[in-house]
Amino acid sequence: MHYELFMGAALAEARAAVENGERPRGAAAVLDEALVASGHEEVVARTDPTAHAIVVTLREAAGRLGKTSLAGVTVFAVVEPCAMCVGALLESDVDRLVYAVPSASAGAAGSVIQLADHPALSRRMDLVSGILRADAADLIAVAAEA
Repeated sequence: MHYELFMGAALAEARAAVENGERPRGAAAVLDEALVASGHEEVVARTDPTAHAIVVTLREAAGRLGKTSLAGVTVFAVVEPCAMCVGALLESDVDRLVYAVPSASAGAAGSVIQLADHPALSRRMDLVSGILRADAADLIAVAAEA
């Protein structure tokens, strides 16, 4: 799989989020080497605390694929997702999560808590981290200065 290519799509979404006054969060959903959906944080725009980039992307992917199970899908995220988003990924049957930078304050895929591969849960997904980490860190730093 072309990790850098698809993380680049998530980073483009994160840049769009920043341009819209949101946190620099973007995501992309990939099935069979094809980008099926992407999205960015829309919490402020929608006045919806659940409109995180991953949730927006999962909703778009499910709609485009016409199914609620996203088995076989890999989701790329700029920032390690929170517990809500990891829960949504697991409930959607996503196979793999790839993220660029960890979240020391809310990361639920290993940084603060490990829900993505927790032995007590019935669903798990593969994890890959650090893809285009420097690019993501730079974007986050620039957004924080704005």
